[in-house]
Amino acid sequence: MLLLLLTLAGAPAPSPVGQAPASTPGSVPAGPAAADVLTLSIADAVQRALAHNLRVLEAEQDQAHAEGTRRAALSALLPQVGAHLSETRQTLNLESFGFPLPGIPPLAGPFNLFDSRVSVSQSVFDLHRLNTARADASNLAAARFDYRSARDLVVVATANAYLQVLAASARAEAARAQRETADALHHQAESLKASGLIAGIDVVRADVRLSTERQRATAAEAAFQKARLELARVIGLPARQRFTVQPVPFAAAPGVTPDQAVARAEKARPDIKAAAARVETAVLQRKAALGEALPSARVAADYGPTGLSVGSARATYRAVGELSIPIFQGGRVQGKLAEADADLAKRRMELDDLRASITYTVDAAFLDLRSTEEQYHVATRGQELAELQLTQARDRFAAGVASNIEVVQAQEAVALAAEQVIDSLYRFNAAKVVLAHTMGEGEALLPAYLRGQQ
Repeated sequence: MLLLLLTLAGAPAPSPVGQAPASTPGSVPAGPAAADVLTLSIADAVQRALAHNLRVLEAEQDQAHAEGTRRAALSALLPQVGAHLSETRQTLNLESFGFPLPGIPPLAGPFNLFDSRVSVSQSVFDLHRLNTARADASNLAAARFDYRSARDLVVVATANAYLQVLAASARAEAARAQRETADALHHQAESLKASGLIAGIDVVRADVRLSTERQRATAAEAAFQKARLELARVIGLPARQRFTVQPVPFAAAPGVTPDQAVARAEKARPDIKAAAARVETAVLQRKAALGEALPSARVAADYGPTGLSVGSARATYRAVGELSIPIFQGGRVQGKLAEADADLAKRRMELDDLRASITYTVDAAFLDLRSTEEQYHVATRGQELAELQLTQARDRFAAGVASNIEVVQAQEAVALAAEQVIDSLYRFNAAKVVLAHTMGEGEALLPAYLRGQQ
């Protein structure tokens, strides 16, 4: 569940040392890199991502586009006012109009025609335009909820990328410590062999172990730098901007219960609200399609002077009332109704699926939260025991009562225990991020949950 939600959010899933993180949302950096080294907290990273991440920026433009579409549809229901001014000089060929008169020249004119007027028209009854405007208003509401949902998804992706950097940093630090320990044990083995206390095979084992730890340290450092690049990409830092991140230590799980989380998710999830708005949009679009088969009425009027010249112009006006009754449209309305019915059914299924998934996603988030918290406590205790085992193995080897096989095995146990602590802490914090997102309040709850506030 944790991996699924992080993937849906566009965030990289946890990747082993030496492998590049998965693709993350792009961003639009602002300005060149600063000379100073930036110190980023997770809150700083989230705010930068919300300002520069491409997913948020695109959702913002989608919202603006929906607003423009709504205004265009609304304008069809409002009075249309225009002004017209023209002055024409022309001649007419009377024969072209069917008036060949004997003894009269075929050309009439030239003469002038001046016309100036103001016109206004207004739709009185048009269900097609009315429901189209309502559908576009509902679509705008969905776009606004999509914008909120995009912000929440970017919060999840940013938090995950930030936690990935912390985990990669801890892995690199642990690998360097293991390399230093292996180097010290290698020197110790060479010294003991020179004193005749151990066999040459022990030096070879120490040398092999040192090579292994050097490789691990190199791979861990590369993975750390890649994780930093991913975070910089997500939050929109300028290219090659130097920065450091602040640690996110272990903090208790939030005190919310699964039932409380489900109730909050049903009220707050912007993706569910967007899906509900799209159902309403589909209903109104069906009504708009049906309205094309119904009569519509409009009125229009114009007023202004007209004549052979400005001085001789006389005021004239025109008033029109128009009733349009569709009789035969070749099945166009039935086709649009079939399209609208299919779209409405699809939107309703999407909404039902989202509503049905609330309990599942919340329960899965709590399972991840509880299991990773328990894993962290077990891993911490295992790390303490592994370090004690390594200390005792080194003492036995130095005393000449054991070979360095025990030391090599103890080193591997320490490395494994360190990885388990790092991974479980990352997953525990990531599970808290996912829980906040599942409840539809990732942006608001993330800082408190990571600090352990209830």
